[in-house]
Amino acid sequence: MPIVETDPWRTQYFSGVACPDHVVIPTDDQLAYQQFPQHRWIYNKLLICETQGLDNAPHDIMPRHFPVFSKPIYNMRGMGSGSKIVESPEQFRAAVQPGHMWMPLLSGEHVSSDAAVIDGEPVWWRHTIGKTIQQGMFDYWVILGESKPEIEEYCGDWLRRHLRGYTGCVNFETIGAKIIEAHLRFADQWPDLYGPGWIDAVVDLYASGRWNYRDENRRTGYSVVLFGAHGPRYKKPDHSAINEFLGWEGVSSIQMTFQEDKPPEPHSMPPGGFRLAIVNCWNFEMGFKVRERLASLFQPILSSTKVAA
Repeated sequence: MPIVETDPWRTQYFSGVACPDHVVIPTDDQLAYQQFPQHRWIYNKLLICETQGLDNAPHDIMPRHFPVFSKPIYNMRGMGSGSKIVESPEQFRAAVQPGHMWMPLLSGEHVSSDAAVIDGEPVWWRHTIGKTIQQGMFDYWVILGESKPEIEEYCGDWLRRHLRGYTGCVNFETIGAKIIEAHLRFADQWPDLYGPGWIDAVVDLYASGRWNYRDENRRTGYSVVLFGAHGPRYKKPDHSAINEFLGWEGVSSIQMTFQEDKPPEPHSMPPGGFRLAIVNCWNFEMGFKVRERLASLFQPILSSTKVAA
């Protein structure tokens, strides 16, 4: 399957899609970084700020104004790893560490935007907003049916100036329509909510440099996230229960977002919790109902060490 998906719970979106053997479509930043050496500079968040005229510097340079937002210059694991708000010079001195940077603490709506791009020219957009709860966790995401003209104009201009020669998908994270991160891939958490035939259009984009997706009858969708506590090792619910929920009206897909045979610690998770599952749906209330039922089915597994103790 030339659509390369490192998370096994997301291969469900790509396993039935025909893709030429010579075409490689990344869905994670590690592969995208290696596949597009000419454009991988966009993973350097100092340069993302520089290209927009936003104040920024590595940690060795004291900001002139506070508060600022501190984060790694490179972060291939996502989940906001190592990011935080720094309120004062005293906090900054205590937080300094190699490989990190600061930038302005932006205000406004936080949006994740996917674009299909041909030679630096955007030909399709879709936008998503997330409902945060605490410590890097998102309660749910809303995949918007409507456009975001301010973001499309600003990021479209940025693409034309800085990403000529690139054809493929790009994901932007923006706050107040200013770019805070850019990725040479699409968001693989909710491709089923973009509509039938979207993945086929993505394959054609990478294979032939064409975009042929009519995108008719857009609908607002929802990606509802279930978190558990850090620490325990969890057992997934039986497939029969998952199949039952998939039959509920308005439910599109369910992801079990961890590997049972892998210890919890190596999983990339936000500080606030361990992500157990994601419900993609067209009906907001139904998504929350499925999440509530799923929460009751996850069972912590005692490690052999604890059992022996």
